[in-house]
Amino acid sequence: MAARFAGLVLAGGAGQRYGKPKALALLPDGRSFLAACVELLVEAGAAPIVATLPPDMAPLESPAFSTLHLPVSGLAMFDSLRLGLKQLCDEQTWERVVVLPVDHPLVSAASVRALAAVEAPAALPLYAGRHGHPVMLARATAEHIVAGELPGPTLRTVLRTVGSVDVAVDDPGVCANCNTPEALAAAWNNRHI
Repeated sequence: MAARFAGLVLAGGAGQRYGKPKALALLPDGRSFLAACVELLVEAGAAPIVATLPPDMAPLESPAFSTLHLPVSGLAMFDSLRLGLKQLCDEQTWERVVVLPVDHPLVSAASVRALAAVEAPAALPLYAGRHGHPVMLARATAEHIVAGELPGPTLRTVLRTVGSVDVAVDDPGVCANCNTPEALAAAWNNRHI
């Protein structure tokens, strides 16, 4: 039986390079980055799903996910990660969590499922020799981050500490960092390569 896994969308940044919060940025098909990220996590089977949001963003309500408004603007990504994981750790129903930055809305649900199926402290997708996102964390790894036992200061540091494994995927979306409108346009045009 497949492990139950949660989803965490890191969408708490102001999106200065994008010109607005990336959670609200739109794909060419009209969906917001946040909606696309939540949809792919739902399709992959993630539950529960939490999305971190900027402190001043209007509340978003959806049966598909819950939100966590960050306490201050400009919070480091690792601190946002810790807060999102803390909220998820209140739920006992999952064994792994897939952490998806909101500026990676073109990831496939198949890649998420492949990461969630791995039994390891952490896992990263690998496409054409390049690491990408999302990242899978085992529950124990997530709990150690929340407890401050894996203090970072970055997720990359944690992954090196716990020993992440690579998961080969046939998905250019894992490497498509849509952090500017130009990057989104290029990734959108190349998403089926």
